[in-house]
Amino acid sequence: MSNKPKSDALHELYNELVGNDLRKQVEYEEGLVSVKAAQLLYDMRTAAGLSQRELAKRVGTTASVICRLEDADYSGHTLQMLNRIASALGRRIELHAVPKEAA
Repeated sequence: MSNKPKSDALHELYNELVGNDLRKQVEYEEGLVSVKAAQLLYDMRTAAGLSQRELAKRVGTTASVICRLEDADYSGHTLQMLNRIASALGRRIELHAVPKEAA
C-alpha cells in the first residue's frame, strides 16, 4: 500500500494492526480518504477566513453539516458536496488515481 506510514514506529503499528489482512487494508485506505477530505474542507474554509456557519450559508446547508464533513471520522463525503463547497470558496476539486502497490 502506498499510504503505509513512513515512520518506523507507525509502520510497526500498521503491521501489527493491519498487516496483510486485505479487509483491514481496505478499511485503512478508506479511512485515509475520509481524513484527507475532512482536512481539505477545513483547510479551504479556514484559508477563506470563514466560520462553519458562514460557509454553510454560502453552500445552502447548515453549520452542523459542515461540522460533520470536517470530522475525520465521517465517511459520507460525496463528490457533489465537495464540489459545492469548493465552488462556494472559488475553488475546484481535482481527483487522481494512483496504481496500487503489488502485495
